[in-house]
Amino acid sequence: MVTENNKGNSVRVYSRSEHNISRSQISENALKVLYRLKKSGYEAYLVGGCVRDLLLGFEPKDFDVATDASPEEVRNVFRNCRLIGRRFRLAHVHFGREIIEVATFRSSESGNDDDQRVHKDGRLLRDNVFGNIEEDVIRRDFTVNALYYNIRDFSVVDFIGGMEDHSAGVLKLIGDPVTRYKEDPVRMLRAVRFSVKLGFSLDPSCEKPLFELAPLLAAIPAARLYDEALKLFLSGKGLQTFEMLRHYGLFSILFPQSDQCLEIEDHDFPRIFIARALENSDQRISEGKSVTPYFLLSAFLWESVQSLAKDKERQGEEEGVAYQYAASEVLSIQVKSISLPKRITQSMREVWMLQLRFNRRVGVKPYRLLSHPRFRAAYDFLLLRSETGGAEEELAAWWTKFQDASEAEQKKMTRPPRKKKKKVMARKVDSTNNSANG
Repeated sequence: MVTENNKGNSVRVYSRSEHNISRSQISENALKVLYRLKKSGYEAYLVGGCVRDLLLGFEPKDFDVATDASPEEVRNVFRNCRLIGRRFRLAHVHFGREIIEVATFRSSESGNDDDQRVHKDGRLLRDNVFGNIEEDVIRRDFTVNALYYNIRDFSVVDFIGGMEDHSAGVLKLIGDPVTRYKEDPVRMLRAVRFSVKLGFSLDPSCEKPLFELAPLLAAIPAARLYDEALKLFLSGKGLQTFEMLRHYGLFSILFPQSDQCLEIEDHDFPRIFIARALENSDQRISEGKSVTPYFLLSAFLWESVQSLAKDKERQGEEEGVAYQYAASEVLSIQVKSISLPKRITQSMREVWMLQLRFNRRVGVKPYRLLSHPRFRAAYDFLLLRSETGGAEEELAAWWTKFQDASEAEQKKMTRPPRKKKKKVMARKVDSTNNSANG
């Protein structure tokens, strides 16, 4: 059904029979929030990525609700609610470990005359003011993320052609792409992430500005980019995401040192090493196994650490000290782009430094390394280096065998090599002749 809103724009309402979303696919707690808001006299919709994913047959990670109730009104409806945020207030309704985020419709206008303020780095800044559903649509990023599931009649409401783009597999920004990217440069990362995740193509109008506007990402707080980086590379499609980020010049903003190494790569090693690390992580995610962020980040920066450490060694520095210095220097530069938590950087350091200890295979040192909390990650890192030509295959094979060997076999493997005895030619003494000569 096609209707017009109060601004004369057409609104398409897809009835329950025209879409594939079923309440059985929706979180029980999200349904509780929707129904209770409706019962309290408010409008309530599922919106954003959960609607988009449900239409694709995916299981949404989160369920977000949009409403005309103010945050304070939402809190009055739900005792298990907490309000968060300063610039834009949000309501979090808690159900044990699950949180349903409830956002009041946002306005496309600002309460101040300076609705759009330009930051010195070129980004556009706005204040968030509450509005109605038609205005809320305009404030969302992509058309496929601006579909509203109405709990009153189980319809999907489309104000901006999102269903058509969804069916066509096209990712398109709402409004002028250049303006929307300048408002929030992180949208460039989201464009890549959603394109890869959904298998959608980027609309040419959204793709072209990426090459020019990529440097705007440098102005985004490093802490925010850490969360975005995890979403990019731990999605199960990290390798494809990596290639797209490099294509548009976005990877160099996130990992400038890594990108520099990729530009001056030797025999294609850094790219193959990073690609293989991403490939392994993607495979683990597809198999339902856990992945650790520090492992991937260690792979991204390993070549930078190695290169700097070798420079220090050429200047006469001892190997261990050289790598300690290199690790500190590389991390201090990286955190300016992406703020890495201390627990992550500490684990990265351990993985890097343990690579040096794999060469020590005599006496008690192998046993000590085997008991290290980060041994498994460091060993996997060694295997990755071996597979891509960055470490001797024999070294990796030795450690693979050592872990599964019996106690007696391990003793043999760690026994110091015997020193070759010098052959001493014994002088034959003729006692008879000695006696005669005496």
